[in-house]
This record gives sequence, structure tokens and C-alpha cells, in this order.
Amino acid sequence: MLDVPEPGVVITPYRDGPLLVRGPFRMVDQDGAEIVVDRETVALCRCGRSRMRPFCDGTHRAAGWSAPSGAEASG
Repeated sequence: MLDVPEPGVVITPYRDGPLLVRGPFRMVDQDGAEIVVDRETVALCRCGRSRMRPFCDGTHRAAGWSAPSGAEASG
């Protein structure tokens, strides 16, 4: 397991689900405009089907979307 200095941001990809971002962080769009985040833990969409993008709304379950928790093997 990777040692992360405290306080630090920890991003956890959940199997068949979102990226969970924990810790103090700042979020901006591609133009540098701030995306307001009022919590220290957020779920970011990985399936692309959320109606709240970039945040997860659980749509991945109904869509049957899947992805591993860890990095996929290259090949």
C-alpha cells in the first residue's frame, strides 16, 4: 500500500463504480473555472452516464457498467 502523507487527497476507484475522492482538494474545469465542492469526500462518475457529471449519481448500476478497482493490465 502506498504511504500518503497526511493531510493528503486519496482517490479510490471502486469496482464497477465511481472514483471516490477523499481529503481537501480543489476542482476546476478544463478552462480553469472552479467547480464548487462543499464536501471533503465526493464520488466522481467513471461511466459517463451520470446526470450530475462530473459527480456520480449511481446510474452505472442501472446501466450495467463495469470496471476494475485497480489498474488494468496493458497489453
